[in-house]
Amino acid sequence: MKTFSITTALAAALAASTASAVHADQVFNRIASFAVADNLPEGADRKAATSAEIITASEDGNTLIYSDSPGKRIGFIDITDAKAPKAGGIVSFDGEPTSVAVAGAKALVAVNTRESFTKPSGLIAVVDLATKKIDTTCDLGGQPDSVAVNKDKTLAAIAIENERDEDVNDGKIPQMPAGDIVILSLKDGVADCSSIKHVALTGLAEIAGEDPEPEFVAFNGKDEIALTLQENNHLVIIDGKSASVKAHFSAGTVDLKNIDTKRDGAISFTGEQAGVKREPDAVKWLDDNRLVVANEGDYEGGARGFTIFDTTGKVLFESGAALEHAIAAIGHHPEKRSSAKGAEPEGMELAQYGEDRLFFVLTERASIVGVYKDTGAEPELLQLLPSGIGPEGAVAIPGRNLFATANETDLVEDGGARAHVMIYERGEGEPAYPQIRSAEKDGLPIGFGALSGLAAVAEKPGFLRAVSDSVFSSQPTIFTIDATQKPTLITEALRVTRDGAPAQKLDIEGVANDGEGGFWLASEGDADKLYSHALLHVNKKGEIKQEIAIPAELRASETRSGFEGIATVGEGDNQVLWMVVQREWKDDEKGFVKLVSYKPASKEWGAVRYPLDKSEEGWVGLSEIAVHGDYAYVIERDNLIGQAAKLKKLYRIALADLKPAALGGELPIVKKEEVRDLIPELKALNGYVVDKVEGFTVDAAGNGYVVTDNDGVDDSSGETLFFSIGAIDAM
Repeated sequence: MKTFSITTALAAALAASTASAVHADQVFNRIASFAVADNLPEGADRKAATSAEIITASEDGNTLIYSDSPGKRIGFIDITDAKAPKAGGIVSFDGEPTSVAVAGAKALVAVNTRESFTKPSGLIAVVDLATKKIDTTCDLGGQPDSVAVNKDKTLAAIAIENERDEDVNDGKIPQMPAGDIVILSLKDGVADCSSIKHVALTGLAEIAGEDPEPEFVAFNGKDEIALTLQENNHLVIIDGKSASVKAHFSAGTVDLKNIDTKRDGAISFTGEQAGVKREPDAVKWLDDNRLVVANEGDYEGGARGFTIFDTTGKVLFESGAALEHAIAAIGHHPEKRSSAKGAEPEGMELAQYGEDRLFFVLTERASIVGVYKDTGAEPELLQLLPSGIGPEGAVAIPGRNLFATANETDLVEDGGARAHVMIYERGEGEPAYPQIRSAEKDGLPIGFGALSGLAAVAEKPGFLRAVSDSVFSSQPTIFTIDATQKPTLITEALRVTRDGAPAQKLDIEGVANDGEGGFWLASEGDADKLYSHALLHVNKKGEIKQEIAIPAELRASETRSGFEGIATVGEGDNQVLWMVVQREWKDDEKGFVKLVSYKPASKEWGAVRYPLDKSEEGWVGLSEIAVHGDYAYVIERDNLIGQAAKLKKLYRIALADLKPAALGGELPIVKKEEVRDLIPELKALNGYVVDKVEGFTVDAAGNGYVVTDNDGVDDSSGETLFFSIGAIDAM
């Protein structure tokens, strides 16, 4: 057995990220995103939850078809022009579509119609792609999950899961009735209901053998079916023509090392887990003799990676924690899932693109797709693609050099991102993502995420500092960034400490140089979590040497939305700190926020008032402040996302107008001048517009840089956008 080393995974991913177009490398880049809510019919509630789970494509590659279980429908997307996908309508069902596959001019849709967990039922529906009408349905005798079609479109296989009720007996199995697999014949894409054969799977698995719970099916070129029994930690090989079990074996266990095992507000790859059950979800055939499975876990396991088996169950390759490390190196580590199953590899796809046989591993919690080249031995990690939130299914369209993902999570109730289908194209060039990544220390990646503030490194063009916010509350950090590299590289991580230990009860939102090699930090307070708005003075070792509470005049009217950025003007005894308050406090007139000043030498506080733009939806506030030349620059943004986002702008204020008045009295209003609308840059990667444009600074050469906060991949796609807007003085 070969195990994918950490350094091999990272080296491969980073090499792909820095590839030169001169070498004519073939890479995937996202070319479009489609919010599936845009497929709702006229008059439908656009704020109702939608989803895109399993996705497939018509044989000509011009139409995508996805399942939307909450909406009890499948949806169609016209990708004749893949860069401009169009709504193609829906087909509704009296049940929840769990999977969809295409056979010729028909779509086969597995539909769950169960009354309860103990009375499972379901059907396969044949939908005509041209008319979008249901031709026929076949009763499956149980609750279906995955559906697959063989190469010549003569057979279909459906996993009948009959899933367990997680609220019964703490979700332990067995829970009857048992699942099985259905095989039926197809002719011109139409299912022959009379041909249905049920293949019994009881008595095979060592774990709850009397209650098999099939999850995913896939055909090879010999009409053999690979089937995962996820909760049973087992795989089964079935002859599709005779409907008989040919082989079966346990998926086995993995000893994981150098993983983050604690949900503690820190990324620490020092943990270990022995004997972790793989519990695979998706399975694909690499060829007629090798299987690759995504080890999501569900019941008692989840090995955080993928495994390649032969048909006897011999492990040919185990990825271990390597994929998770590569994901952490681009800021997508899901810290809140550390104690569970980490990134959760779940979905898979496989296809031949030119001379390259590629397989794709979808990580549900990291919202990343790993693109691997099958070498026949140790696979090569080529790229990490950003997806929407919760990639569930994918489809390869190699005839058009396209690839698409279906992302199931819809956060409309919380004002967040909608469920999306993402479309990628393979061609010559450079990967557009990641825009920022981290280096290794002692063979492990520097974990990062939730970047919330930027500052320049004095006299070093292209070098910056960044801080992370309360997502990593147990690991407050000042990062050093080298933006002269592509992608931008995080080279160092300086931990912020108090009395020798990582500082607690901080939400660092801004960073500025103190002029003496140390830093000023702005920490946003949260009374519910028992910490206050404060300024911190940190030396070059990261040690907090001074903590400054806000004065009583400010505390009297404070809210949760406090200091979001900090900048310095002047030096020595003349140094003034300027902080932006994100939103209106209780004593602010609506539409105005404070820019607060503090003079360390005299301990004087003051403020001015800043007029916010108006928004018809959501709220508007400030996210950052930076000083360059004769101006202070601020980021003003709304809290909206995707198509609703309207305001993500950079403004400037003349320093001559920053004349603070004493707190408690009338505060002067400053004038602002628009410098740049940032939405075009936020759209440049062809995803949805993110809400949190959080960091801005101007480097020693006068170039402006912007970074977004990815919320630590919590209810977020995890994408961190980092880009330069060029010479600030030229704007």
